[in-house]
Amino acid sequence: MSNGSHRNVESRRQVGRRALQVTGLGLGTAPLGGLYRDLSDEEAEAAIEAAWQAGVRFFDTAPHYGHTRAEHRLGHILRRYPRSEYVLSTKTGRRFVPRTHPYDGSEGWVDPLPFEAIYDYTHDGILRSFEDSQMRLGLVDIDILLIHDIGRVTHGERNAHYWQQLTSGGGFKALDELRSAGAVKAVGLGVNEREAVLEMMAEFDIDCALLAGRYTLLEQAPLGDLLPACEQRGVSILLGGAFNSGILARGLEGDLKFNYGDAPREVIDRVAKLQAVCRAHAVPLAAAALQFPYAHPAVATVLTGARSAEELRENVGSFERPIPAAFWQALRDEGLLDPRAPVPGASASGAAQA
Repeated sequence: MSNGSHRNVESRRQVGRRALQVTGLGLGTAPLGGLYRDLSDEEAEAAIEAAWQAGVRFFDTAPHYGHTRAEHRLGHILRRYPRSEYVLSTKTGRRFVPRTHPYDGSEGWVDPLPFEAIYDYTHDGILRSFEDSQMRLGLVDIDILLIHDIGRVTHGERNAHYWQQLTSGGGFKALDELRSAGAVKAVGLGVNEREAVLEMMAEFDIDCALLAGRYTLLEQAPLGDLLPACEQRGVSILLGGAFNSGILARGLEGDLKFNYGDAPREVIDRVAKLQAVCRAHAVPLAAAALQFPYAHPAVATVLTGARSAEELRENVGSFERPIPAAFWQALRDEGLLDPRAPVPGASASGAAQA
């Protein structure tokens, strides 16, 4: 298609090899847990309802978000809608218990609920976490269950200990039991590092991985290892963090956050170059950021967060906005895209159809 891509939020792709499909755009609920800024129940409700009205039918949450607040909020709204019409994912690996120490704010949550996490990737810990999520959501049927934040970025030198809980401690066995029994339709992990996905794929048969960041306009390293492996194994990427924590949402005029911290100078300089190409082709940076990863055939959905109905509608508009093919070629010419990266509108390598 000569004018590049025109994505539709309601377009669907299969999750792994399972009989499960997710919409092109999904709603991630970390902002509904109060990430970086508190919001009212009314604002959270408006964001979820705006997503539904726009055709979003994939919703991702986690006990970690707001220390269980996001699960409560999401379940309260989703129970209004027919359960057969949407896909729901949550995460496991942390159990939440009443807080015994004051919250220090280090995780970025503003006014979280009064609970604290105990990491537990064992067989019984995963099953208990799953049941706790069912009760908080008020929903028995959870489609996708993801191991949350396994990896060295989160656990450092303790990662080997928690990895052993998944292997000899029966964590992987619990996932397999839930999937085999039909309690969930698909299993995987939700992480910020591609290495963890590769390690899990080598150990256990996952269906999908929620990867936050790592494959964006600013980062394309997964093209060399993870994404080819996913295509070969039939593993879907649920792509979060397309804005890299914010800097790709509004560029240098917005919040200069990159991967949960202040953006370094080299990232700011790269964003400036991206914005120059965007201005030359009248393409909003946010539109390019949301549409780029969806062009890869291994990416089943792009998850975005929203603190309000207005933000949600902005993201929908960005995802569906037509972008000329010349824009993507200009990014290649400027060395801002890996030459191996599929781009929206291209037909090579089975890339996303326009």
